[in-house]
Amino acid sequence: MYKVLRTVRGIDIEHCADTPPKSSSGSEPYKMDKRDIEDMPPITEHGTTVELREAFYNPHTTPDRDLTIAVLAAFDRTVDPIESYLDTFAATGIRGLRAASELKLAVTLNDRDPDATYLIRQNIALNSLESSCVVTNEDANVLLHQRRFDVVDIDPFGSPAPFLAAASRSAIRLLCITATDTAPLCGAHLNAGIRKYASVPMNNEYHAEIGVRVLMGAIARALAVQEKAMVPLLAYARRHYVRVYAKVLKSVSSADKSMQELGFIAHCRHCSFRTWAAGLAPVIHESCPVCGSRVVATGPLWLGRLHDPAFLGSVLSELIDRESDKKSIKLVEMCRDEIDAPTFYDQHKICRALKIPPVRIDAVVDKLRDFGFAASRTHFSGTSFKTDADIRVIAEILSKGR
Repeated sequence: MYKVLRTVRGIDIEHCADTPPKSSSGSEPYKMDKRDIEDMPPITEHGTTVELREAFYNPHTTPDRDLTIAVLAAFDRTVDPIESYLDTFAATGIRGLRAASELKLAVTLNDRDPDATYLIRQNIALNSLESSCVVTNEDANVLLHQRRFDVVDIDPFGSPAPFLAAASRSAIRLLCITATDTAPLCGAHLNAGIRKYASVPMNNEYHAEIGVRVLMGAIARALAVQEKAMVPLLAYARRHYVRVYAKVLKSVSSADKSMQELGFIAHCRHCSFRTWAAGLAPVIHESCPVCGSRVVATGPLWLGRLHDPAFLGSVLSELIDRESDKKSIKLVEMCRDEIDAPTFYDQHKICRALKIPPVRIDAVVDKLRDFGFAASRTHFSGTSFKTDADIRVIAEILSKGR
């Protein structure tokens, strides 16, 4: 793995790549001057300032860090008090430092890279947070098996799969999990998805939701091994990653109930009919009841709810009160208002099949509601909607009045 220097908003930032970076001529690897690193300006988010140096920092995920702070604040206020928070892959420490500064939490910031932990200590001192922050230089799995934390936040480079077992063992109240390996999760890299998540993903028009549900299924199974249950609070796909916030319950009966939310989705690639069945070995009919084509199954994955609307109301209040990024506010509003359905429909794909022009997505939702069906927009796609109507009814409704 190589480190690549790139410029974002006028700031030189390193990230990882599989091939060495090229010079502007494309012939020689780019060699970064150490003085360039030392001259990087510090970054400030909501009053927390960090030096970057050689550590990874993504300015595009500031809305997600705003959302993390709001979720932690809402959880502490309305669900269960939080005493300890682990930022497992801290890098610059920005997420954990913000939790310590804005929420007054006892924070452990971990990174296996000794250079990163040295930088984190500097950033702790820069923000005068020595009394509330502890730095560790451990392998993530070792630390997670050794210690327990109220909140465990896993945001690795790539897949969280190698850390789910240890994170499930360590987390007492809340798990925050990020996955950036969306190709395996969403079925573009099928075999990788099977290896990492013990699930068969599917690359179709709602593959983003498939990816979220495959990850949630893996989290639920990892927690169940520890006789714990996953209670989803918020789960979403944004840009090229998936993020899940889940309350943790220590209870055998709750773990068993959580496992009952796992199952399979059967999908017809010809007409977009889909259905789902709970269980790890359900009976799935091979033929589509609409067009007679062969259906394909994806799973096991999470079939239960993605969000807790009441909790998201509290998160939204925190975001607004903290003057957080508008992208975070819009995302939470969309998730709060989504109906509980395991898939969504892409209006453009349906309209192409019907050979009719698409209309405003809000008009589609209104039409479905007028006919007595539950319907909503979805955060997964601006051209898509969720509903409890099946594809035959949707096609008929879209065709009416044209």
